[in-house]
Amino acid sequence: MAGKSQRNFTDVFMAAAVVVVIAMIIIPLPTPLLDALMALNVLSSVLILLLVIFSSRAIDFSSFPTVLLISTVFGLGLNVSSTRLILSNGTQFNGKMVKAFSNFVVGSNDTKGLVVGLVIFIIIIAVQTFVITKGATRVAEVAARFTLDAMPQKQMAAEQEYNSGVITEDELKVKKNDIQREADFYGNMDGASKFVSGNVKVGIFITILNVVAGLIIGVGFGNEDFASAVGIYTSLTIGDGLLSQLPSLLISFATGLIVTRSASEQGATLGSDIKKQFSQSSLIYYVGGAVMFLIGILPGFPWYILIPLGVALFYVGWRLGRLNKKAAVAVAAEKSGQKAAGGSTSQAPSSTNMSPIAPLDPLSLELGYVLIPLVDKDKGAELLERVMRMRREAALDLGLVVPSIRIIDNISLDPSEYSFKIKGVEVGRGKIRMGCYMCMNAGGVIKEIQGDPTRDPAFGLPAIWVPEKRREEAERAGYAVVDPPTIIATHLTELIKRHASEILGRQEVQSIIDALKKDYPAVTEEVTKLFTLGEIQKVMQGLLNEQVSVRNMVVILETMADYGNVTKKTDILVERVREALGRQICLQYAETDNNDVHTLKVLTVDVGFLNKLVESRVETTNGPMAALEPALHRSWIASLSGTIASIREKGFMPVIMCPSEARLLVKKSTEREIPSLVVISASEIAPDIHVERLGEIKVGD
Repeated sequence: MAGKSQRNFTDVFMAAAVVVVIAMIIIPLPTPLLDALMALNVLSSVLILLLVIFSSRAIDFSSFPTVLLISTVFGLGLNVSSTRLILSNGTQFNGKMVKAFSNFVVGSNDTKGLVVGLVIFIIIIAVQTFVITKGATRVAEVAARFTLDAMPQKQMAAEQEYNSGVITEDELKVKKNDIQREADFYGNMDGASKFVSGNVKVGIFITILNVVAGLIIGVGFGNEDFASAVGIYTSLTIGDGLLSQLPSLLISFATGLIVTRSASEQGATLGSDIKKQFSQSSLIYYVGGAVMFLIGILPGFPWYILIPLGVALFYVGWRLGRLNKKAAVAVAAEKSGQKAAGGSTSQAPSSTNMSPIAPLDPLSLELGYVLIPLVDKDKGAELLERVMRMRREAALDLGLVVPSIRIIDNISLDPSEYSFKIKGVEVGRGKIRMGCYMCMNAGGVIKEIQGDPTRDPAFGLPAIWVPEKRREEAERAGYAVVDPPTIIATHLTELIKRHASEILGRQEVQSIIDALKKDYPAVTEEVTKLFTLGEIQKVMQGLLNEQVSVRNMVVILETMADYGNVTKKTDILVERVREALGRQICLQYAETDNNDVHTLKVLTVDVGFLNKLVESRVETTNGPMAALEPALHRSWIASLSGTIASIREKGFMPVIMCPSEARLLVKKSTEREIPSLVVISASEIAPDIHVERLGEIKVGD
């Protein structure tokens, strides 16, 4: 609450300050208040300059464009207020700040003092206008243009680092946010720099107007002689102009500094950057000292200044050389110490720095050199975006956070080939024709077109390749047209679904449990007392093997805790968890009509065969197996395949429903021949799921 109230106070203060700044231009200010605000104006400009100097990055002072606008309007408001008082009071004007600046620069009101003050004022205006402001404005324009042009490439590079596992998802968000803030900052600075140049021009206009109006008022209405009016109003105008231009000069300098800062090391300020870069070599100080000596011995030059300066430069070079030498020795000693710690120097060089293990990437995508443009950030890097999206979808569909996929080139592959590996072992590969699209008949083709025949790598469906120029023709003909990045991403998605259980390791399970501990400490504590990490992993792998999402980990762990004192067998626990997740499983395959009625269309199996299947159950180290006679097994597979084919022709997805005691055996007996077959038990059917029976699978006579 305290932090919130403090923020509210700050917001109210800023709003009030903006209103006061605008009001100053209209409402006359008393002289003491004007002096205080002028002092505040000088102080604020000094603070802004110091903030810029001590900021390590430009976006660390991201509010600078807004502050620049407020300070500019504030200074103009003070200038208008002081002009009103000078013209109104004339010789009676008693502004201490303006008179102090006037007396300091002009001195006396004689002609010489006025000319000197006017020259100084003109020089300050010229330096600010033609050097600092103009240069800063140009740099801001170029910086804004290049920053905005480079923004897509920087974002793609960040996504590539995320996909390669270099940074986490949170770090990616921070990095993208910094890239967006940097683009916004330089875009705003491109416009904000115009405030500075406009302020200088208005300052010149106000100064000329003050002198002319002062002469008119002093001579025409104040009955003063011309020389006296010139002395009074010109002196006060110069003091007022300098007092308004000094903060403006500091702000202009700060603007030039902030837009010319290049990328620095983390936490490095302007001073630390300059110190590091000016201390890289001692040679420049020796050469500089020699030049000072040479100029000092020439006739007419002040040797008593130049020669001591040369001596000082020689001393700096000598000191810097010693410091650099010590730093180099320290680095060499550190490297030699690391080498000694790695092993004896008498060992073979190849084994000195070798790790005791050869690490493997959890997931890797290897590309032939022809496919490299798919991940080239200069050419769009479409594949990187698809892979990132695929990882998010896998997390939502399976409840499994897919590790970062390392994308590398492999010259041993065919130039147009790609290979996907899990822990260094290939699980799938495919070929891509760059510049072509894969067209598949999804049932809506009204006109067949010619193309090179191929097969979809994800599902093995027949397809054809057509060149890019025939893409619209294929779409009009009713084909499903897929580009190369989508082909690879879809294939990776299917491979990850099929091999999700291999991706899930004990470390991933531990991370899931650690995350759940924050919100569900009772469940995680009970389960970890009853089961080891490996036992929890095997239950989750059993679910993933049949494409059951493990996203609802609370239900999974609670069910395991319920049966933990009864059994530790993985197959039984998997079946009990499936029953607890029954509604989730049914909704994966059910159809929903307009009345929100969920219908699950299933095939049943001959009861006589199911009895034989249950009787053939054999317990093994890998769980229960069905030991059917070879002839009966062949008959079972033939009947099942024929029924599935007829069901698919009608447009239905084959789902087998059987009693709970036979479900696992039905799945085990078919996983070699029909690995994607969906088998559910009657106990998994939720009460609000309507079951529609499509037929029964008869085995034998």
